[in-house]
Amino acid sequence: MKRIIITIIFLILIYMYVANITLIPSSTVLINGENFKYKIMPGITVSEIQETSNDNYNISNMEFKLLGMVPIKTTNITRIEDIEVVPVGKIIGLKLYTNGVLVVGKSEIEDLNNNMIKPYENTDIVEGDSILSINNQKIESIDTLKRIVNNSKGENLDITLLRNGTTFTSSMKAIKSKNKEYKLGLWVKDAATGVGTMTFYEPNSKCFAVLGHGITDSDTDTLINIDYGELVTSRIISIQKGKTESPGEIKGTILNQQKIGTVNKNTQFGIYGNLENLTSLNIDTSNAVKVASRDEIALGEAKILCSLDSNNKSEEYSIDIEKIYFDNDYNNKSMLIRITDERLIEKTGGIIRGLSGAPIMQNGKFIGAVTNVLVSNPEIGYGIFADLMIKEIGS
Repeated sequence: MKRIIITIIFLILIYMYVANITLIPSSTVLINGENFKYKIMPGITVSEIQETSNDNYNISNMEFKLLGMVPIKTTNITRIEDIEVVPVGKIIGLKLYTNGVLVVGKSEIEDLNNNMIKPYENTDIVEGDSILSINNQKIESIDTLKRIVNNSKGENLDITLLRNGTTFTSSMKAIKSKNKEYKLGLWVKDAATGVGTMTFYEPNSKCFAVLGHGITDSDTDTLINIDYGELVTSRIISIQKGKTESPGEIKGTILNQQKIGTVNKNTQFGIYGNLENLTSLNIDTSNAVKVASRDEIALGEAKILCSLDSNNKSEEYSIDIEKIYFDNDYNNKSMLIRITDERLIEKTGGIIRGLSGAPIMQNGKFIGAVTNVLVSNPEIGYGIFADLMIKEIGS
């Protein structure tokens, strides 16, 4: 009995150590003196080795060893100090193209014998999955998918899919429909477009940030897994004022507009990429300001920067920061803000779609960006901490 108890205790200890090691991140970004926060089990030692350094970025490796001898994990640390960004606050357009095609729905197929068939019935494919390839042929667009499926002539199809960062495979046969085309019964999309506000430009990396939140698929409510994207100029067509239970909207066009950058990340903390044309948005790098750490943010008056007219000129508007959620590292609702500027309320009714990404300034520093509105009161919404957005660039 004693031996069994000792064995159980030993196995529990092993499990605790394995779980602890698994939870150590492979990489992390720290900003403005922030410390690496992680609870290390007894017997695990940590040492840091400096790798590279430049004006704002220091990169090192944190090595974890068991009993100081056995290497168990290495974490890449990027430290960002005293970084400056140019707050922008101008309306831009986005064109995002998915990695593969995104499954947004399912439907039965009526075959040549008038039977209603579900080709996907015995698969585990769900809405929100991305189809990456079929029979090892990369799916680059809906047209590619249609061609491969139609050429299959009902033969078995091996499908590679992506879900929540993990790839898996499934198989199914396409059904010949009444119009004599082969179909899978899956509704898919391969692109998303829209307008929003550019938050900032970081001169050293030439990176930009937009929105302060990610673009999700309206059918599945999941982040769109992008392959690539384009940042384009936009022109405001009209502004629909926000009302209680009826969010307003900035309506803009991206038709025949100029490409000014490349998008490479769609995250819950915003959209990021590289800006290729500063002059198109009249970005002056001499207007760069310091990025505030969250402990520098105070309740009370602040400013947001946004453009609301056809010439896309940014103006400052007053807001109040009513609550600060200092420990929130998990979503983009870092601060509760209220629009107090009567000029902005007169123009928009408060926070509306298209204002997401408007930079928030306080005491001459960039502290965050507008992200969400309370449907019950358009004058109130949320903002994201600047450090969460800066970390996305550092990563």
